Amino acid sequence: MQLITQYIEQHKQRLLDELFDLLRFQSVSADPKYKQDILKTADFVAEKLRDAGAQNVEVCQTAGNPIVYGEKMIDASKPTVLVYGHYDVQPPDPLELWKTPPFEPTIRNGKIYARGACDDKGQFYMHVKAFELMVQTGTLPCNIKFMIEGEEEVGSSNLGIFVNQNKSRLKADVVLISDTSMISMEHPSLETGLRGLSYVEVEVTGPNRDLHSGVYGGAVANPATILAKMIASMHDENNHITIPGFYNNVIDLTTEERKALNNAPYDEDEYKKDLGVDELWGEKGYTTFERTGTRPTLEVNGIWGGYTGEGAKTVLPSAARAKISMRLVPNQGFEEVTKLFTDHFEKIAPRSVKVKITPHHGGEPAVTPTDSIAYRAAQKAIKESFGKEPIPTRGGGSIPIVALFEAELGIKTVLMGFGLDSDALHSPNEKYDIFNYYKGIETIPLFHKYFAELNRD
Repeated sequence: MQLITQYIEQHKQRLLDELFDLLRFQSVSADPKYKQDILKTADFVAEKLRDAGAQNVEVCQTAGNPIVYGEKMIDASKPTVLVYGHYDVQPPDPLELWKTPPFEPTIRNGKIYARGACDDKGQFYMHVKAFELMVQTGTLPCNIKFMIEGEEEVGSSNLGIFVNQNKSRLKADVVLISDTSMISMEHPSLETGLRGLSYVEVEVTGPNRDLHSGVYGGAVANPATILAKMIASMHDENNHITIPGFYNNVIDLTTEERKALNNAPYDEDEYKKDLGVDELWGEKGYTTFERTGTRPTLEVNGIWGGYTGEGAKTVLPSAARAKISMRLVPNQGFEEVTKLFTDHFEKIAPRSVKVKITPHHGGEPAVTPTDSIAYRAAQKAIKESFGKEPIPTRGGGSIPIVALFEAELGIKTVLMGFGLDSDALHSPNEKYDIFNYYKGIETIPLFHKYFAELNRD
């Protein structure tokens, strides 16, 4: 440990400066206008992998954004860790809500504010720097491979093709991902599962043009009103999702599992204060931990229609649209749920409108084993670094490729994230604590150390 902390202290400013350089790239994958920034980011990641000591580094072209690959194979008899991360980020909108420019990283109160600071540039770059540390200090105990992609925020549509075509190159004993969060730095945790995702866009169309709301209002169905009613009908009075068949494959946690999950530290008043809300909302009969990690959800991510500019314009809109995400739990297949949603949405639409459903992307839920060598290595690493045993938790977000890696490569994943739920992922003023960044660089070499040791036992 002393060698690790000495290296970090010696190179502290450079480690931070390099992350800032990475954060300045506007690598938004959802908008084609950022394509050149995407390409420049991939080249930067490849350059930093080479500088850190990786070999066979390649910017691999796909039908979409490039995947950066690199490796360091020290001994075929030693175990191999495949590190996954993504260099693409969410759109920064709405820009007016950022206190400082989203692609000009700024430090305030010990936190780095920038788009991608936590999700996932700050977190995957910890692995690059931890790798550099191990190479430079001669302490790399196992083989390591990197696969850093540029389409995670839009569904990783080309990653499956790449993985299928490169099974030999990607052969490993475990996948290591830092794209998740801990309860807090005082209560370190390890996520043992992730929810799946079905993401769709819906459109409700009425008249063939926008109409004068005074002349036609009350005589023609308003698509915005109809859409609002349709969406509202998808939850009952207990906030239970009303799509027929939606819960068919959902397995409730046992009493023991619920008790273990809810033993994690939680202050509801602090939770509400952080979010600026007076009351929490969710499926009746379940706690906050259960609602956000072990229960499926349906949420509106965006809704629009008609006139939304400055001032007033009295129109009855021709169409209204919404983007909807459904988070899924084990045994819920995203394609099946997407079909259930589509059939239901079409069925509840009145004849006064037409509807169109466009699936965007999705992924399967995943659960990681807590009795594996890799998980035990992560436990030991966190305990040594933090001085506390990590608490097992379930993550509410989705990383669809976790199930893909198991299906295509036959290997499990360890989710060793260093973010916090309060880091404003996907929101304005995304942040990442400087402490967490350095703590990740400190902890990751310990994972490799214990993974190698436990594989020898």
